[in-house]
Amino acid sequence: MNENSPSVVFVLFGASGDLAFRKILPALSRLSQAQQLPPSFHLLGVGRTPLGDASFRTRMRTASGDVQAPNLIAQTHYLTADPADPAGYSRLAERLTAFQVAGHPSPCLLFYLAVPPSLVTPIVDGLASAGLVRSSDGSWRRIVLEKPLGHDGTSARALNRRLAAVFPEEAVFRMDHYLGKETVQNILAVRFSNTLFEALWHRAHIRRVELTAAEDEGVGRRAGYYDQAGALRDMVQNHLLQILAFLAMEPPASNRDRAIRRETLKVLESLRPIPPERVRSDVIRGQYGHATLNGRSVPGYREEPGVSPESRTETYVALRLFVDTPRWHGVPIVIRTGKRLPTRVTEAVIHFHPAPPLLFRRENGLPLPANQLILRIQPDEGLLLRFNLKTPGAGLKTQEAALEFHYRTLADIRLPDAYERLLLDVLQGDASLFPTAAETEAAWDFVDPILAAWETDPTIPLYGYPAGSWGPEAADALIGEPGEHWRYPCRRLSTDGHFCEL
Repeated sequence: MNENSPSVVFVLFGASGDLAFRKILPALSRLSQAQQLPPSFHLLGVGRTPLGDASFRTRMRTASGDVQAPNLIAQTHYLTADPADPAGYSRLAERLTAFQVAGHPSPCLLFYLAVPPSLVTPIVDGLASAGLVRSSDGSWRRIVLEKPLGHDGTSARALNRRLAAVFPEEAVFRMDHYLGKETVQNILAVRFSNTLFEALWHRAHIRRVELTAAEDEGVGRRAGYYDQAGALRDMVQNHLLQILAFLAMEPPASNRDRAIRRETLKVLESLRPIPPERVRSDVIRGQYGHATLNGRSVPGYREEPGVSPESRTETYVALRLFVDTPRWHGVPIVIRTGKRLPTRVTEAVIHFHPAPPLLFRRENGLPLPANQLILRIQPDEGLLLRFNLKTPGAGLKTQEAALEFHYRTLADIRLPDAYERLLLDVLQGDASLFPTAAETEAAWDFVDPILAAWETDPTIPLYGYPAGSWGPEAADALIGEPGEHWRYPCRRLSTDGHFCEL
């Protein structure tokens, strides 16, 4: 940022917590090292843990690892305060006066809430009561929220109403770190800067869209949250529906954030509701069980610390849905996500219609394998295009080939971490990659009926699946095409078959 950038104070609630240590503090350190923070930038951590400035600076150094950010360290401060205690906000206001320079506008304030959902409303109320959400000289005030943004549509709307009463919508940034991934952003470039792809991005050419977000780890230390949420709330309602919105959106009128968010909202509002009588067939939920992997005993979900032995929380969900727009009418979109799957990978696969089996066909008479465009979101970000070509030698036999691109091959370019990219966007006021209130509510409108069906109909199965597998076999029926199946991805993009050993 240039020398004319405003003075900014980054107020980090939950500064002594795990999220701050693992993600936010390292991202700020990298931005500082790259000289992308404003010249006058101060970090004020707020947390319940009793710490002083010196102790918090030590914590910042530890979180930053090998990243050297001496300027940021020198401008780092800490306030011990309970975010649930209204009395703490008058002390916060007093502390913020120390950053005011005589004769200059008041500093811009960025409030980052790395806290449990129960503290969001008390913090918003506390900031309002202390007069910290408005300025008299035009300096901006922004607030960043981490998921979950509500437990259902009703609570999400209540939260959005409270936020709207204190902050204008353009000042509210709802963090979805998946949207900070380079390949998610590259969806727009692939589609709208290449006539090759945009001309084919239509139901006339696309047979189905497949979206996978697999995790090889279990619930870990998140049992307290996860057992109340489950895979549908934790992954589908926010991350995966947002990625789908980028895949399915119409061309925005410009690259401005309002134009992009207008089109993603249209996609979410066009999701065809899944009626209660179809939840059993169109949504498959599962829960991982005990298994032995590579000689190591892996506990089942109900054996994890903090999980009830009778828990019916889903650790896996797969669903088939439709976007009712002219571009996508009738194209099935299949989504799956789960824990304790064979690998950690997130990718979108565009399955094109197969070529007619006239000149070329397989030995069994079926059409040749359909073309696929695979957009790998994490890890090993990149793209892979699968197509058919003639096998060298006599005859008209074909084989599959692929064109690949990996971001890791760009040795002179460092891929910014998702938090790094998104924090920079917040500082610059670019909300393109942050869902609006209307988007979060539209996503809940789609998810809520599924949750209600699970709650009211105990006969809907919760399938078990062994840890280390690709989930319940019942999910295979969602593909619905003879000879077709889910893609079984490797940890890295692979050209040699649908499945490879890890």
